[in-house]
Amino acid sequence: MKRPGPLLTLLAGLVLGLFMLTLNVTSGTKTASSSYSEASPSASASPKKSAPASRTPTPTVTPSPTPSKSAVPNASYAGRTDDDTASVAVTIRDGKAVAYFCDGRYKEAWLRGPVADDGTMKLTAPNGAVLDGKLQQGTKIRGTVKDEGRNYAFTADKAVKPSGLWRATAKVRGAKIDGGWIVLPNGRQTGIVTRDGKVSAAPRIDPETGAVTVDGQQLTAQPVTP
Repeated sequence: MKRPGPLLTLLAGLVLGLFMLTLNVTSGTKTASSSYSEASPSASASPKKSAPASRTPTPTVTPSPTPSKSAVPNASYAGRTDDDTASVAVTIRDGKAVAYFCDGRYKEAWLRGPVADDGTMKLTAPNGAVLDGKLQQGTKIRGTVKDEGRNYAFTADKAVKPSGLWRATAKVRGAKIDGGWIVLPNGRQTGIVTRDGKVSAAPRIDPETGAVTVDGQQLTAQPVTP
């Protein structure tokens, strides 16, 4: 029996070489695939979340301060001067006052001004008259009226309608009429009517309705407020 010759040895080497070649090709493909797979996760960037939009702060509305009310109560006062020559009436509303000084013949003055929280007041008139007074315990006003260089001390007690201060303005027969009346709590009246600047004693008014007849024409007087 003959031994395998060089041909068999060559054939064996050829088979071994083919096997090694096949193994290398397979390993190379696997390595490339693995590298691609590992690179894929890092290549895909995860989407960035957008920052939430900032909210515009709602402006704070500061409420307007409520106007403070005067400590002096709203009321009307009427009385006589100490020498009993004239009447004085004062009406107070919301810290303001209007007053009327009248002797019922030829002397009169309309005065206005503020009232302090302690009840003191200094009222003035276009003709230069001045009233200085103070509210006492909410029941009366004690003070003075200075008119034409003379001082008139007075006391005006709290008045309830129909007593108090009344006024009527109108045109009667072409003349401008301006009438003022002070009705005292006891019913006594003092007033002056001015016709185009000329003064005279005023006729009586009906204190319940304010009705009054001036030069044959009926007018309606109204309670006076500041």
